[in-house]
Amino acid sequence: MRRAGIVILIVLALGLALLAYNFVGGWTRSGPLDHEISFVVPDGASVGSIATKLEQEGAIGSASAFRTRARFLGGSAVIKAGEYTLPKGASAAQILSILQGGKTINYLLTVPEGMPSILVQERLMANKDLTGDVAVPEEGSVMPDSYAYQKGETRQAVLDRMQAAMKSFLAEQWEQRNGNAVVKTPAEAITLASIVEKETSIPGERPLVAGVYGNRLRTGMMLQADPTIIYPITKGKPLGRRIRKSEIAQVNDYNTYSMTGLPKGPIANPGRTSIEAVLRPVPTKALYFVADGKGGHIFADTLEQHNENVRKWFEIRRQRGEM
Repeated sequence: MRRAGIVILIVLALGLALLAYNFVGGWTRSGPLDHEISFVVPDGASVGSIATKLEQEGAIGSASAFRTRARFLGGSAVIKAGEYTLPKGASAAQILSILQGGKTINYLLTVPEGMPSILVQERLMANKDLTGDVAVPEEGSVMPDSYAYQKGETRQAVLDRMQAAMKSFLAEQWEQRNGNAVVKTPAEAITLASIVEKETSIPGERPLVAGVYGNRLRTGMMLQADPTIIYPITKGKPLGRRIRKSEIAQVNDYNTYSMTGLPKGPIANPGRTSIEAVLRPVPTKALYFVADGKGGHIFADTLEQHNENVRKWFEIRRQRGEM
């Protein structure tokens, strides 16, 4: 009898060991996925609903087994909402670890330097991965950059990050402005930077263009920046034609051909280099600049020099058949 009892205990122990082995093994052995998939965890989803979704998408063999094993073997970390990549053959343990780790798939939405806010809003609304509506942001409030987002995220959340980036960068750069800066407030800095942004696409020219405009503001000259004529007409969108004489003469709060000083606000969302240029312009005596025909500009200290540079530019345009 005693020997029989020992045998029974051994059998029970072996049975329990086998159950434990299968229980743990089912958690760690390779799963049924035969290829990598994208898996989305909705906001507020429970382990049960996620397990069901995993089974439906063929990532695990049994939702109930996943729930049970997750309860005992999965730890206490929460599953985070987002889109994840589940690799081929991922075990249940690996899948739960991925969903708890929060390393989601990120997509990028890019705002180029100098993009006006009306186009930022249109780009956000055109993105089908995002949800909700968003209004046209305040001009100059968005930092041009590439922003990571997740499918299903709200457009407003993405815009909030764009605006927070601009606010943070401007505050940091304002404290580093030098004595050559003519702007008196951060708001003025963004306004002037938006003009600099539109006047030249060459980053290395921007501190000099900012210096020219600083000299004009100090002496009471008109800025005479063509992009400020266009902004009231299109809100920053491309005009698609030459500026008309009547538009050059138009009196409004933006046209710097009919007013001295800065326009009432930005005409675009300037990038980092344009903001830095306005806050730390290079010392210069130049008051004028005109295109050089090679993508850049020629700068001049006097009107006589400038008129000669303009003559050369017109000759280049005539040779190109543009005039």
